[in-house]
This record gives sequence, structure tokens and C-alpha cells, in this order.
Amino acid sequence: MIVDRTLRGFLEELASSAPTPGGGSAAALVGAVGAALLAMVGNLTAGKKGYEAVDRSMRDLVAESDRLRGELARLADEDVRVFGEVMAAYRMPRGDDAERAARRDAIQSALLAATEAPLELARVCGEVIELAATAAEEGNSNVVSDAGVGVVAAHAALRAAALNVYINAGSIQDREFADRAVAELERLLAVGAERTEAVFARVRERL
Repeated sequence: MIVDRTLRGFLEELASSAPTPGGGSAAALVGAVGAALLAMVGNLTAGKKGYEAVDRSMRDLVAESDRLRGELARLADEDVRVFGEVMAAYRMPRGDDAERAARRDAIQSALLAATEAPLELARVCGEVIELAATAAEEGNSNVVSDAGVGVVAAHAALRAAALNVYINAGSIQDREFADRAVAELERLLAVGAERTEAVFARVRERL
């Protein structure tokens, strides 16, 4: 898995001429960083004096943040896999009508998966953003700024994922699927932007 690599190694791969890992994997890992920061806020609040009233809430926050971080790590690898399928489909032979038809079908199938993967990433980032509200409101005041960094990271990852949805959806012939995916994405973007600003403002108030 990508998350098992060293940070330096991942950055070297990202900077290389290899097509993967690319922006999708980077977005997933940025989202995972956001989730990890929320878990840190929870871990530095639960069990601490003066925060007894939110102890259960913070423990739940940590558990949910860890779950989302795991999902985002998985999606970093999923991005590599689906992009590989798209590239493999484009490399298929097209010497006669049958080969061209098979290649066209394979490309379309791969593009569907390559649209769904970043859309799922956007959904999970939306969950991280939603969770950040609890960290910003109830988290230890000494680390509440990290809740702010976490929500900003998750929002950046959501917007980055959106670009991969847009680029792939534009080439899909099944316009019903593509339009539905883009419509869902734009709802996620609108809600994510609003919630991110609210969390950022609450963090700012508590600093």
C-alpha cells in the first residue's frame, strides 16, 4: 500500500515521470492527514482534566477518525488501480472493428470506475469535514488549531478529488451516470465549503 512507503519515497514517486501515484493518491493522503489530525485532537482531549464532559464524544471522535483515515488510505491505492485500468484500456489493439469496439467498451468501463473512485474520496472527505466540527467545538483548547488544519486538509482533498471526477466524467458516454456523479459532487463541494468555513471560524474564535 502507498501508506506503507516512506514519506520521502512517496514524494519522489509523486515527482517522477511515472503516471502513478498522481493527484488522486495525493488527495487521498491529504485527506488522511486531516483525519489523523482530528484523531490527535481527540486523543489529547479524552481523559484530560477539565474535559470529562466530552470524554465519550472524544473517544468516539478518535474511533471515527481512525476509520476514515483507513478508508482514505485504501482510496490512495484505489486511485492507482483505476488509473492503471484506464491506461490499459487505451493501450488495447484497434486493428479491426471488433478490436475497436472491445477497446471502446473497455475504456468506458474503466472511466466509470475512475469517476466513482474520486467521487467516493470526495464523500469520505465530506465525512471528515463533518467530524471536524466536533473537534473544533469540544476539543482541547491547546490543540484546537489542529482541528482547523484538519478540516482545511480535508476540504483541499475534497476539491482535489473533484477535479478527477470532472476530467473523467467528461469522457463518459453514459451521460446519465456522468451527470448524476457531477451533481452529487457539486452538492458535496457546496456542503463541504460551508462546513469548512464554519469550523474554521469556530477554531478562530477559540484561539
